[in-house]
Amino acid sequence: MLIDTHTHLYANQFEEDRTEMIQRALDVGVKHFFLPNIDLDSIDGMYALEAAYPGQMHPMMGLHPCSVAADYKQVLENIKSELDKRSFVAIGEIGMDLYWDKTYEQEQKTAFLMQVEWAEKLDIPIVIHSRETTQLLIDVLKDYGSGRSRGIFHCFGGSYEEAKQIIDLGFDLGIGGVLTFKKSGLSEVLEKIPLKHLVLETDSPYLSPTPKRGKRNESAYIAYIAQKLADIKQVPLEELARITSENASRIFKI
Repeated sequence: MLIDTHTHLYANQFEEDRTEMIQRALDVGVKHFFLPNIDLDSIDGMYALEAAYPGQMHPMMGLHPCSVAADYKQVLENIKSELDKRSFVAIGEIGMDLYWDKTYEQEQKTAFLMQVEWAEKLDIPIVIHSRETTQLLIDVLKDYGSGRSRGIFHCFGGSYEEAKQIIDLGFDLGIGGVLTFKKSGLSEVLEKIPLKHLVLETDSPYLSPTPKRGKRNESAYIAYIAQKLADIKQVPLEELARITSENASRIFKI
């Protein structure tokens, strides 16, 4: 069994072949799909997938940092209303992203901490987006200081020192297609990280792994990531799948 802990299957890129794409993932052994929310427009698509694949599609709720703008407080009120209506496996995808634009840096931080507080009150994990902000968010969580937050630093591609700090905070690392990139340096980092701290993800339709790099990503391609990580850790693929799936089940309590 494989678990894709981060996949945007509701994205427009899948409009023409979503059913077939999901079947390809099921065919390679993916049993659970965790759906991070982006903004108010992505909610209905998540719910539709959950209804079509009950027990396999697991929506999260949150506001993506790249969707934080001047009206973020009003948007967060709507996000909070969804959290009040029903249960979710996690709050995500939340965090900070300073890769393209730093205009709303402070607003991103404020929105992140608000959602961290919600997750702690609900006792559910958070799924963190940290593009160009990994150390910054590590420091924010250290300063926040409750020690009760948990979850995943999604799409981890940082240093061993960052990985160690994340694990010391009680978080796990989401490993995706970046692992398969020749110059990522992630293989050397993960050689030193115990498997009990790692989960698999695709971030589809983004970040396709080698040998599909440059094409639309999909959940079936998690098999390439799993095989690469099994090779690095020198364990059978079946054991790698079992351990990472157990990790995901522990984090999301499924």
